[in-house]
Amino acid sequence: MFAPRDPDEYLLDTERRVIRVRRHWAHLVWDLFEAVGLLVGVVMVSYLLPGGVWWAQNILWYAGLFVLIRFAYSVIEWYVERIVVTDKRFMIITGIVTSSVQMMPISKVTDLTYHRSVAGRAFGYGTMVVESAGQIQALNKIEYLPNPEEVFDAISHLVFGDKKVQQDRFSMLKARRAAVGARKSKLAK
Repeated sequence: MFAPRDPDEYLLDTERRVIRVRRHWAHLVWDLFEAVGLLVGVVMVSYLLPGGVWWAQNILWYAGLFVLIRFAYSVIEWYVERIVVTDKRFMIITGIVTSSVQMMPISKVTDLTYHRSVAGRAFGYGTMVVESAGQIQALNKIEYLPNPEEVFDAISHLVFGDKKVQQDRFSMLKARRAAVGARKSKLAK
């Protein structure tokens, strides 16, 4: 009931998933440093307080528990978020309790670039900028994208590649899925 939907459940029968990734783990580095710093601060202040002010120490330890819960929520939120590219659209699916799906059709893409910082080169992530015809879309800047070269190449092929070759490949994949589905239904009986 509260579990987020699988991103493939948002796909239409006529769509083919090309890419399905979550943001790079480096997205969590700042949250980790913040949580560790706050916890170290809580522990240091707690030990500096005299023993007679137990109520202040209790408040500090509850603050430390809050910091841990907040970091855990950030990790779960990162884990649940998915970036999905199909042959027809881009989607970013987010949310733990309340789901949000941002979508942009592939046909609207006019320009595609990616940037990699020094840290991005070292750890394998980058920022992709997707531009559409004179509009600012919700998906125009995707940060901490893992393997941006592969994603860039796949999306470039979708946007600017040969449509006939893509359609033939999709027809073969659809036929293969139908055969596997028929085989599974026979086994279930």
